[in-house]
Amino acid sequence: MPVTRISALQARDKLAEGWTYVDVRTVEEFEEGHPAGSVNVPLMLAVGGRMAPNPDFTRAMNAAFAKDAKIVVGCRSGGRSIRAAQLLEAEGFTSVVDQRAGWDGARDPFGQVSEPGWSRAGLPVEQGQPSGRSWEDIKKRAG
Repeated sequence: MPVTRISALQARDKLAEGWTYVDVRTVEEFEEGHPAGSVNVPLMLAVGGRMAPNPDFTRAMNAAFAKDAKIVVGCRSGGRSIRAAQLLEAEGFTSVVDQRAGWDGARDPFGQVSEPGWSRAGLPVEQGQPSGRSWEDIKKRAG
């Protein structure tokens, strides 16, 4: 079954219902700004100036969340988050949705924003590495 994809405003509504926003961007991207209350579990890591798959992604998600946890997955513009949502569904997670325009927004073939992401929609944001929600803290829980 295809992953359900939702807008930034729909993601905000899910969070108000108790869902958790998992930001799958890199640690550096997350630190610059992220949806308020989100958790950072990067799908990819910045390694030597390049992006590399995070070998601990599924292990960390399995350690941090129950299979029936209600999770909204987001990234910068929707590419990494759809892959993360598909991975999580393959791992047996049952309530995962993808915030399709991510943090910045989805873009058309000409590079113009076709759908605003979380930050462009003016939704609540925070910066830094919040205690208990940073990749470093999530990784510790995974052992």
